[in-house]
Parts: sequence; C-alpha cells; structure tokens
Amino acid sequence: MMNIRIMTIEDYPSVYDLWLSCKGMGLNNIDDTKEGIDRFLYRNPDTCFVAEIDNEVVGAIMAGNDGRRGYIYHTAISPKCRHQGIASQLVDQAINALYELGISKVALVVFERNEEGNAFWVKQGFGVRNDLIYRNKSLVEIKRLDT
Repeated sequence: MMNIRIMTIEDYPSVYDLWLSCKGMGLNNIDDTKEGIDRFLYRNPDTCFVAEIDNEVVGAIMAGNDGRRGYIYHTAISPKCRHQGIASQLVDQAINALYELGISKVALVVFERNEEGNAFWVKQGFGVRNDLIYRNKSLVEIKRLDT
C-alpha cells in the first residue's frame, strides 16, 4: 500500500538516491545539497511530499511559491514503480496544497530532452509557453559588494 506524506529533511538521502535513479533529472551541487533542500523545505513546509511503499521512498515532489505563483521542482518516481499513478497523486497533493495557500497558477521547468517527463506533464494538463525565454544567473559566482 502506498502512503503520501510531507517530505522532511530526514528523507534527503532516500530522495537524493531516487533523483539519481531517474534519467532526465537535472541536479546541481549547490541547490540540491542537503543544505539547499533543507532551506527549501523550511520555506515550503506544507507543499513537498514523498510517496512510500513498505517504508521505502518511491516518489517525491517539491513545490513552493512566491506568494503569487506556485512552482514544481524535482518530481521523480522510482523506475520500478512508474505507470501506477503515483506521480499523478503526488502532483495532485502538491497542487492542492498550493491551492490551499491561495496560489492560483503553477509553473515548472522540464529539460527539452526529457521526453518521458514532458509526456507526463502534458497528460497532467501543463502547456508549453512559447512566448517566454527562461533565463538563469548563478549568484554563487558573484562576489558580494558591501556598500
């Protein structure tokens, strides 16, 4: 029997191993460290979830918001547990949690090369925005200027 519950930092080793098992996941050594995930969970205590079967983490979703929009990150299902509806249940749980916080729109980013992931998100009703360009800037490389 599957159980979905709130993700905690104690889940990090299992969740990180899950992410590594999923082809197409984009992880980095800054944001996806234990410390980075701990900060995210602290800011978003009610919107990140894990799915367990027999006390083993087989799925995870991280969601957060900026007060206006929700964002979904790092949705992953163990390759041995796919096509059982687990991902859809995690997405529903995260979206419902965001909705309860007053969030009315949710966005996410998927690597173009992640065909399976993109097919899943289409089935979940997420459309592609062709009018946007995703831009990114690493703040780690910027030296803080004291004024």
